[in-house]
Amino acid sequence: MPLPTSDSLQILVNKQHPLQPKTYVPSDLTVPDVLLAAYPDNSEMQLRLPAAIALAKLFQAASSNNIYVMLSSGYRSYDDQNALYTALVSQLGSSATDEVAPPGTSEHQTGLAADIIAWNYFCPAQACFALTHAAAWLESNAYRYGFILRYPAYKQAITGYEYEPWHYRYVGIKLATRLHQTGLTLEEYYVR
Repeated sequence: MPLPTSDSLQILVNKQHPLQPKTYVPSDLTVPDVLLAAYPDNSEMQLRLPAAIALAKLFQAASSNNIYVMLSSGYRSYDDQNALYTALVSQLGSSATDEVAPPGTSEHQTGLAADIIAWNYFCPAQACFALTHAAAWLESNAYRYGFILRYPAYKQAITGYEYEPWHYRYVGIKLATRLHQTGLTLEEYYVR
């Protein structure tokens, strides 16, 4: 199956499939109407318009189930990803590539990835977030709003990343439902 282009909501972005061009910037970035972990003028509080609308619906459904979450990180530019990657490589050495995507290969640059954390910052962007009611609810329900848990447990060999219970990716309701029902990652979906 041919891979979608950079503007597609279903694009596959990983270490083997970098964005083209590498400095791609979505044209429809907007701040979603959700609780944010930073001020709205922070570029990481933006998502592409379809993802922002869907995230607001997801958060509204979560709060009606007494689950309170916020957007910790959305869009991240090539330059911001480069700075983050460079800092982690200097701290961790080559093992940093398991922790963060090299510049040009991050889903955050698509404007379709959302790091979702508990409103009280309990275990933000850490594996222990998986122990929260919020993580369980998101894993069971995010697909209904077009989001998938992008880096699930036990799929590191396929995705190239450790389990990240906070990292959700907007792909649209139809594809999200299919991936949720089959348990496939985006990599598995496109390689089959």
